[in-house]
Amino acid sequence: MKHPVTYLFVPADRPERFARAHASGADAVIFDLEDSVAPGEKARAGANVRAWVESHPDTAARAIVRINGVATPWFDADLDLLRQGGIQFAMLPKTEAAAAIAAVMAALPPAGGVLALIETARGVDEAAAIAAARGVVRLVFGTLDYALDLDLSGDERGLVYPAARIAHASRRAGLPSPVGGVTSAIDDEARLLSDLAFDRAFGFGAKLCIHPKQVAVVHRALLPTDAEIDWAKRVLAAAAEAHGAVQVDGRMVDRPVVLKAESILDRAAADSDSIASRSPGFA
Repeated sequence: MKHPVTYLFVPADRPERFARAHASGADAVIFDLEDSVAPGEKARAGANVRAWVESHPDTAARAIVRINGVATPWFDADLDLLRQGGIQFAMLPKTEAAAAIAAVMAALPPAGGVLALIETARGVDEAAAIAAARGVVRLVFGTLDYALDLDLSGDERGLVYPAARIAHASRRAGLPSPVGGVTSAIDDEARLLSDLAFDRAFGFGAKLCIHPKQVAVVHRALLPTDAEIDWAKRVLAAAAEAHGAVQVDGRMVDRPVVLKAESILDRAAADSDSIASRSPGFA
């Protein structure tokens, strides 16, 4: 099972979009019960998700439900949906404490897990504890809500500190690389690529998408290029044949370089696997 690269949101109150989301090529689809659903539509949206999963069991392994936060009046109903709906993975918004994760895990099957969305100052402060909590399979950076929480100007420099904290917490806890936040400019590919470059600078290895047209762009940008794959193969071949120091492209091949080459080929192998073989949280 390979780590997803793309996570596509679909509003849970728009069931006519569910099939398109699953056909988009996204590695995982997030049924959103939170921000994209009006308060009066929450119950109907949950029923839509349950009906889809029951009638499309083959897509359940790629399905995630972003539930409403622990402080909202819909949290308990969303936990009931998780218990009864056959969902294995949930995304918890505004994660700030391990206790909330435990409550979500209690509603999931034994093999389930939580994607913890870090989007507040308190959540960033608790990132290490959240990453280490039982059941957390990946950290996700909610950049828009974080910027709102701190009243940021919009300059991406304001995201440097939390991005680094989230990446470090993920690594220390042995989690997959974290997931970058959404790019709200749907038709601005340059902005999407710029956001991806920022994410990669901190070691993020996946991204939230809000429209199917973003999925292919993210895959192309986050997965290795042909040149990177060629370099990695040459590094590993040279290292395998060497009886001492060896260079590739004028650079000494030592253990960190070999590990980097292996990482590139691992990422390339993930792309060659079928989407159906990917799990929202595990490799």
